[in-house]
Amino acid sequence: MIELNQLEKYIISKKDKIQISSKDIKSGDIFLALKGKRFHGNKFLNEAIDKGAKFCVTDNKNFKKNKKILYVNNIYKYLSKIAKTKRDLYKGKVIGITGSAGKTTLKETLAFFLKKDHTISYSKKSYNNQLGVLISLLNLNLKSNYAIFEIGTNNFGEIKFLSNLVKPSEVFITNIQSTHLENFQTKNNIAREKADIFISKYNNNRKKLYLNVSSKSENILITKAKKEKNLKIIRIDNSSKKYFIKKISPYKKLHKVTLSINKKKVNIVTDAIVMHRLNNLLFCLAFYNENSLNIKSVLNRFKFLKPVEGRGLVHKISLNKKKINIIDESYNANPDTMLQSIKNLENIKVKNNKKIIILGTMNELGNNSYKIHYKLLQQLDATIFKFVILCGEFFELSVKNLNPNNEFIHFKNTNKIMQFLKEKVHNNDIILIKCSNSTKINKFAKILLKQVSI
Repeated sequence: MIELNQLEKYIISKKDKIQISSKDIKSGDIFLALKGKRFHGNKFLNEAIDKGAKFCVTDNKNFKKNKKILYVNNIYKYLSKIAKTKRDLYKGKVIGITGSAGKTTLKETLAFFLKKDHTISYSKKSYNNQLGVLISLLNLNLKSNYAIFEIGTNNFGEIKFLSNLVKPSEVFITNIQSTHLENFQTKNNIAREKADIFISKYNNNRKKLYLNVSSKSENILITKAKKEKNLKIIRIDNSSKKYFIKKISPYKKLHKVTLSINKKKVNIVTDAIVMHRLNNLLFCLAFYNENSLNIKSVLNRFKFLKPVEGRGLVHKISLNKKKINIIDESYNANPDTMLQSIKNLENIKVKNNKKIIILGTMNELGNNSYKIHYKLLQQLDATIFKFVILCGEFFELSVKNLNPNNEFIHFKNTNKIMQFLKEKVHNNDIILIKCSNSTKINKFAKILLKQVSI
């Protein structure tokens, strides 16, 4: 059997070697045999070894002895210990990103700009829960200049734990929105939970706080931040004097956006006014300016920036021999982001009878799930779109209780949605798909995107 310190030294000295799925194993990787929703990783130990895993970690002491398998009583505690050691050894700048929505997109955006001129480490996928953050720390490249971590929460106290583990000096809070209401109940409670990322009691390494304040709940962040010592507050909203959107104006078939960056005008041209994308650009420009980095590098690369899969990435496909555009936002949704995505679609300059919306269930909204879905439909004018297609029990009940003459179309079965689209779409139609992960529409989006790409 291998020794504990042998594995610890390997993890600390290497980067990107930790895997929790045997499917992802490459030669030299470390496989963590964790208990999942459907299977225990112990079932895949032999497969991981066959695929070239250097070490495997299991909590099953009865597993057949093997020189590549290490038994630990509690895998999470064991990993936490190594992660803390590796974090203490890291000398680069650590960036922590939290918020109700947009964490992954901001992380990927900032990483896209930084990796042009710097060596960086950043969390893969949406690794922002306890396990994901641990893996990201264990995969950290100690030689990198910057390390970017997503820090998420769906219950009280999680930000405290993860902030203490990651200890970011540069902290971003993207927004406070109606997510995980099942546990938090109110947006104010969400704001209080997110604020723990910059409270010195839990993160004594924080130096700068970047945030966009546009709601009463987000004002809680400002109030708490002002009570903290040695914390620089950097805002990118209309109350900011350094970083804000100055003007948006038509430019040919596009939009010209004028930004104010430290009292200097910066102009960009973009195809559609997608506010979270502009806010992410502002966050990045603010970070670059505050850290004396080359802002021109960001502006030069902005035109090459693409949305993250499932978070606004546009796909061109052929459906029933019709060329259509899919705006895929099927990874996640809450009432705020759903309304914003619909508004973004409105801003795209094509005829309204070319725009189709497909909305799926918004998860983790608690006892008010039906009311929130119903209220969203009340705020949505279906007549300005070609079709508004709905799926999910909360939308079904909402449609039944709306005016009988409402323009919404509800389907219980996604096969019927596919059939409907094949009959009704025309060339150059634009379809927005917005829903939470692991819903019927989320799965439908994956099937739809498997149609012939063009």
